Amino acid sequence: MTGTAGGGLPHTDETVLFRTAGRAAHITLNRPKALNALDHEMVRRIDAALTAWEHDPAVETVVITGAGERGLCAGGDIRAVHDDARDGDGAASAAFWRDEYHLNARIARYPKPYVALMDGIVMGGGVGLSAHGSVRIVTERSRVAMPETGIGFVPDVGGTYLLGRAPGELGTHLALTGAQIGAGDALLCGLADHHIPSAALRDFVDALAVQSVPDALARHVQPSPQGELAERRDWIDSCYSAGTVEEILQRLLAHGDPNAKEAAETLLARSPTALKVTLAAMRRARRLGSLERVLDQEYRVSCAALGTHDLVEGIRAQVIDKDRSPRWSPATLAEVTDADVARCFAPLGDRELGLAGPNSGPQAAAC
Repeated sequence: MTGTAGGGLPHTDETVLFRTAGRAAHITLNRPKALNALDHEMVRRIDAALTAWEHDPAVETVVITGAGERGLCAGGDIRAVHDDARDGDGAASAAFWRDEYHLNARIARYPKPYVALMDGIVMGGGVGLSAHGSVRIVTERSRVAMPETGIGFVPDVGGTYLLGRAPGELGTHLALTGAQIGAGDALLCGLADHHIPSAALRDFVDALAVQSVPDALARHVQPSPQGELAERRDWIDSCYSAGTVEEILQRLLAHGDPNAKEAAETLLARSPTALKVTLAAMRRARRLGSLERVLDQEYRVSCAALGTHDLVEGIRAQVIDKDRSPRWSPATLAEVTDADVARCFAPLGDRELGLAGPNSGPQAAAC
């Protein structure tokens, strides 16, 4: 469904497609074989289209979808990040993230309705393109996740901001484990606003050509499928409120709930450094407040990750060689020091992202 919303799209080699239909403008991510993975050129083109549509009175609504049947977007093009971190100086990845995070902030502040169809797989950078929008639609096929700790990285694209605002410690659980959630849990965690069945998306998008967003929603929104996280809040809130990753693990293993044990086993397979930095980033994000300040912090952390062993090794194991056996270094949580974590948040000087303004750096660093 995701590739044909609003009618068939012409075959093209373009990685992102733009069109207008009535009062709505459409962005279609068009790399279905790569599950619409986002690259730098796609970010630039989306930003340029948003600029044009912002000033076009004929465009009342922007809609973003993904080509193919599998999902909206599986994330950023991490193969390119792997090669840049391993063989280059990281400058290309830093430039990509700079423009991507600016785009995430722009989507959050866009003055016209920005409707994201989060049908199928929506992960990493795909969350950044959708969950900051003003109208976020999930379906019974939605699988939403921030899986970065599995590749030695940390949730970015405003992920720590979004997950930091989820009820209780649900966001901490999702950030550390990278667990995938469906429509009901995406709504519970504040990552989505409405549920529309996948089979009804075409009619919904067609309606946006001639109707306002509220009118189209009123005709198509339906109750969402049942989630799983609400009934797990007790052990999630109890275990993830601990002060360190080590204590979180201890609480999970001691709790007795099979799902808590499964979460612990997941954490034990993740990058120890990424886990500790992610927990610190989540706690700091809650205090920073605005999305822009959190994105500034995430940019520091992302740039720091380019110089680590675990980012290259994690992408190698999960995406390049696919042996699923990363050799993390340091290999244990005990070996990751507070100083190691603190270095990931160090100010970047004249290389700061600067979304929150010139005076945000020292405040962010002090949190």
